Amino acid sequence: MAKRILNLLVVLTLVLGVVSLSAPAVARAQEPKPKVTLIFYTAATVEFWVPAIAGAKEAAQMFGIDLDIQYGDGDIVKQNNLIETAIANKVNGIAVSIQDDDAFDETICKAMQEGIAVVSFNVDDSKGAAGNCRMAFMGQNFVDTGYLIASRMIKEHGLKAGDHVFTPVEFPTAVYARLRYEGVKKALDEVGITSELIESTANLPDAQTREVQYLLGRPETKAIIALGSTPLTVAPKALEEAKMQIPVGGFDLTLDIIDGIEKGTITATVDQQPYSQGFYSVAQLALYVKYGLYPSDMNTGGLGLVDKTNVAKVKALVPQYR
Repeated sequence: MAKRILNLLVVLTLVLGVVSLSAPAVARAQEPKPKVTLIFYTAATVEFWVPAIAGAKEAAQMFGIDLDIQYGDGDIVKQNNLIETAIANKVNGIAVSIQDDDAFDETICKAMQEGIAVVSFNVDDSKGAAGNCRMAFMGQNFVDTGYLIASRMIKEHGLKAGDHVFTPVEFPTAVYARLRYEGVKKALDEVGITSELIESTANLPDAQTREVQYLLGRPETKAIIALGSTPLTVAPKALEEAKMQIPVGGFDLTLDIIDGIEKGTITATVDQQPYSQGFYSVAQLALYVKYGLYPSDMNTGGLGLVDKTNVAKVKALVPQYR
């Protein structure tokens, strides 16, 4: 009898131990997930964002985040309204592109004052932390990479003083456009090459039409350095339509850009690595909300170019990861 009682006590002790160990896990499982709103400044149809979305979703799943993805459709007012909505919904974190130096100062500072963590991704205030209340930036140094791609085009294609280069971009007044052009222009000016920043829009057919019109009006153009994924994607077709053969380089990755590099119609493109921008924006917000770990700036892509030497490796990763 004593032995049976002892055995029963052991069993009860084990059961109680399991219950006590599992209770916190059950409680954690029942806790609401931290809410993060991710705001893209363009429409959902822009192909460039595919890897950024994939990265953000993977981080959300990994860190247990309730992720809400929104799109500003190129409208600053709408984007500010999306930030205001996120504040009203009392989200825990916001990740947003700051493509204008002044337009989002008030709403982002308001979010921070409300105790909502905010990071920027892809595009930041041109003055960085000194220009906006955001906590950290996940993106690329546009001036350095602009100088990099322009230097590559000059060297590889023998561009020289007196030549003219066409630099189309989706949104000429946006921070990324101005900074990329600053880097490109610096390299071109050092050699004595003229350049012109022209709006191409984010819509592929319209961008191609505008590039064709520009090339027909400026047949002396010696190269195209496209400052965004849309103008670079359509550049080879625009040249074909304009019946011109000049070198092309630029920024970002799409399947069409990869195809252009393989065919030799595009020399090289700056690899911005938007997957990292999406992933680390959500991951760093999660770490801050859960553990108080302050977000850190991250230079995604570094000074990497994609060209014929590495395009095969990159191709297999587009559009999910690159």
